[in-house]
Amino acid sequence: MSSDISRRAALAGASFTAFSYQRILGANDRINIGLIGCGARGIGALLKGAMEFREQTNVQFPAVCDIWRQHREEAADLIKSKTNVEAKQHKAYRELLAMKDIDAVIIASPDHWHATMLTDAVRAGKDAYCEKPLAMDMKELLTCVDTVKKSDRVVQMGTQIRSLPSSMAAKKFVTSGAMGKVFKVEQERNSLKPYWHNYGKRELKQEDTDWKAFLGNRKDRPFDANQQTGWYGYREFSRGPQSNLMVHFIDLMHHITGLQLPKRCVTLGGSYRFKDSYTAPDSVETILEYDDCLVRYSSAFGTGNGNYLKFFGTKATLDASNWSGKPFTLELKGAEEPLPEGSTIPEMESDAHMLNFLKCLRTRQQPNAPIDAGYSHSVAVIMADDAFIRGRRMVYDAARRIIKEG
Repeated sequence: MSSDISRRAALAGASFTAFSYQRILGANDRINIGLIGCGARGIGALLKGAMEFREQTNVQFPAVCDIWRQHREEAADLIKSKTNVEAKQHKAYRELLAMKDIDAVIIASPDHWHATMLTDAVRAGKDAYCEKPLAMDMKELLTCVDTVKKSDRVVQMGTQIRSLPSSMAAKKFVTSGAMGKVFKVEQERNSLKPYWHNYGKRELKQEDTDWKAFLGNRKDRPFDANQQTGWYGYREFSRGPQSNLMVHFIDLMHHITGLQLPKRCVTLGGSYRFKDSYTAPDSVETILEYDDCLVRYSSAFGTGNGNYLKFFGTKATLDASNWSGKPFTLELKGAEEPLPEGSTIPEMESDAHMLNFLKCLRTRQQPNAPIDAGYSHSVAVIMADDAFIRGRRMVYDAARRIIKEG
């Protein structure tokens, strides 16, 4: 079967089963990936991360998309310098999705575009790696998740910490019952300044972008360079640390403990240190209740002190504070029935998150962070934000898939 015929068949969409797709896309066929969103995350982490495994997985990057001219040019220049391929540059992401020779996409857009772009990508027959959080409200979350589940597309959520060897080892250790019952998990994640400050300092001219495309379904307004460059700090485009940072913690907690969806949630927060035009809170405190487990997340911008992440069990406490790849450690002091002195978490090996995605494009297996992981982390962060805005305790109704006061 020729490569052209195989590609046309593979792109026919969700009517193909996973088995038929695997037969069509042979092991020697190149997979073409388009990048949607060429900012610091899209280029610096995801594109470069995928290019690291380009030869190993036989993938190429023939197209990039960004409304910001300099960003898409930077991505195309990088691809040219590393692969000698002239990547086609798009300003409109739907034009990239319409390319018949694109098999998969990496989505690294602002948060308010994630669910819409992933939904459109799957409907266009593309596999996708999508940055977190998956969604900012339940309506777009349900549309996206249901679309993915009705298809046979491979979707990897961008919660990459769960793929680290330390995380995989901790998951195996905790779910085996070695730590006893895990009844509380908490993270304190502080920094001297809000992460959106540095992004907001970038220079952007209106003629170099598409302001209306950036806004999408948000209320129209005059061009504001800071809102686009510093979008992390505006609640219309990213809710703040309770959704943008907490999502990593929540996803890792789900991954390690096996817990899936919170039952109740309360959040307090506000801007206590920085008084400026940004609308995201600089400090938040969220508590979520799961089945027999209490989960707490806290961020305070204005201090770099006090950071930690711990899982409290009846036999030991797991310290995951160094979650950037170093092995997690066990604390035995204070446990009900402590593990023997010298107990450690056995080491494991695992593929990098992006490599896991690229391999799954061929095997058609579920990746490490499938769409169900995106649903679970989104419910948690949406609940946290709703509780913050309403000043009420929020409850998740699993049967109706809604979040309500309660």
